[in-house]
Amino acid sequence: MADSSDKVSNGKLAYDKLREAIVSGTLAPGSRIRETEAADLVGLSRTPVREAIRRLESEGIVEHQPRIGAVVKSLSHQEIVELYEMRIVLEKTAARMAAKHASSAEIGELKDLNNAMLSAAKDAATVSRLNEQFHRCIFNAARNRYLLASFQALANAVLVLGPTTLENTDRVKLVCKQHDDIITALEAGDGKGAATAAGNHIETSLSYRLKSLRI
Repeated sequence: MADSSDKVSNGKLAYDKLREAIVSGTLAPGSRIRETEAADLVGLSRTPVREAIRRLESEGIVEHQPRIGAVVKSLSHQEIVELYEMRIVLEKTAARMAAKHASSAEIGELKDLNNAMLSAAKDAATVSRLNEQFHRCIFNAARNRYLLASFQALANAVLVLGPTTLENTDRVKLVCKQHDDIITALEAGDGKGAATAAGNHIETSLSYRLKSLRI
């Protein structure tokens, strides 16, 4: 008989696998998540899958629709614009605050993450993961737990946008150049410059996201 630790680990494993399926586009926005099919997908029983779906619902990644069940949340064009508008506000605030508080170690981590993104430019999944770590590092450096919590909520929303726009080397090079601009301002303690660079970066990301929707 499985003990409680097995249940917890299986629930976490089911959550991680379902989340990754959503990130990769295997479960696209609007997709229905049937427990039996999801269990087959992640190679686990329905119980941990049910727990994982509930957690994804609580995070706003999955929603329950009447007479349908669990569905990967999808955003309208207007919701996507609103999401990026809020990202611009939060990222500019985080960059401005990080310019005051970031340690040399955190600046070094940002440089390492950006270099790793360039090195992995042909691996969209890896670049996407490193990109999220880069932005999370800035929010951590801002030293504000409420700002960090807001970032996590937006990260969950970004998750349901579908495949990453970081799918070609030219796009990755542009992102890394904009990251360099942010790092330079942070290293100089230039809060205004960091905020401007961060805002420009997210505005560019919005342009690419909207372009991907038209293709």
